[in-house]
Amino acid sequence: MNNNIAIFHNALDTIGGGEMVALYLARELKADLYTTNIDKESIIKMGFEDVLNNIFSIGKIPRKAPFKQQMALYRFRKLNLKNKYQHYIIAGDWAMSAGVNNKPNLWYAHTPLNEIWSFKDFIKHNMLKRWQWFFYDIWCFLNQKLTKQYSKHIDIWISASDVSHDRIKKYYNQESKIIYPPIDTKKYKISEDCKKDDYWISVNRLAQNKRVEMQIEAFAGLENENLIIVYDYDNGSSELIKYKDNILNLAQKYKNIKLIQAPEKEDLINLYKKAKAFITTSTGESAGMTSLEAMSSGLPVIAPKDGGYRQTISDDVGILIEEMNNKNIIEAIKTISSNIKKDKNKYYNNCISKAASYDLSEFIRKIKKNML
Repeated sequence: MNNNIAIFHNALDTIGGGEMVALYLARELKADLYTTNIDKESIIKMGFEDVLNNIFSIGKIPRKAPFKQQMALYRFRKLNLKNKYQHYIIAGDWAMSAGVNNKPNLWYAHTPLNEIWSFKDFIKHNMLKRWQWFFYDIWCFLNQKLTKQYSKHIDIWISASDVSHDRIKKYYNQESKIIYPPIDTKKYKISEDCKKDDYWISVNRLAQNKRVEMQIEAFAGLENENLIIVYDYDNGSSELIKYKDNILNLAQKYKNIKLIQAPEKEDLINLYKKAKAFITTSTGESAGMTSLEAMSSGLPVIAPKDGGYRQTISDDVGILIEEMNNKNIIEAIKTISSNIKKDKNKYYNNCISKAASYDLSEFIRKIKKNML
């Protein structure tokens, strides 16, 4: 236990990129981690069993949106640790209200608060029924005003990417330093002569903005290419459950597409290591940690020319697609596969080199520097 540092994160009931950052911070800084819902099994699966004794719940919250977000914001607003720690790190966007009572603080902002800002129109038109629009607009408006008030209590602003930096400036009129999220690259690194299997890999926390159906539709037309989709999902949302069911029903039609739900961390790393390439179709990503994990294993990446991918993916490590459609995705898959067939190590060194700049040790060094 480190009596100097406390970390705040919305919830640890499903583990994605944001949750991984919070867990890395807790482990590397030997800090206490305060959250709401806790899924111990998922935390252990992702390799953070050693952190469990330093994770504390401030109370459970609903699993269903928007009640989950609202109750997280409320609970962290009421949290007052009364100078128990010397430093506070906000690592979850809906925990940003903890900054009111807990100082000095640093907010490591992944996006921030997609649901009321940058993803508002997407959610409204793709996840809600028309009769819900009016109520959603009111909810967004109220929380925009509320979080702007809370944002005045943030001492140090850190953004997870150029995209996050621009959103913070746009929505909260604050400047922030950019520190990209960490990858424990030594766990993913493989030798150039590692035996590969003939499959692509995709890793997603299923949600509509991930557009996983695009991956399935593309590989459905490529019988000689195989795709493994690693996924998890938030089972507290009826819309996300429906989307998950649609993806599973669509994928099972094709023999060259396999789905694996929430493997343990070591199994996921092995899947990366044996894959030949990585694909993501997600829109609006602030950084895209799974693509960085893939590059840590020397895998070239296909991604949309969108969000944080524009900073992390270049021509020497993969392909950015300007217009995401079936034709362009298939063409990119064929190009990468052809290049690998001609030279299996074509992308390897560049991917490893690119991923090294996002190593966990460098991330922790920069966070510590900004806490002083």
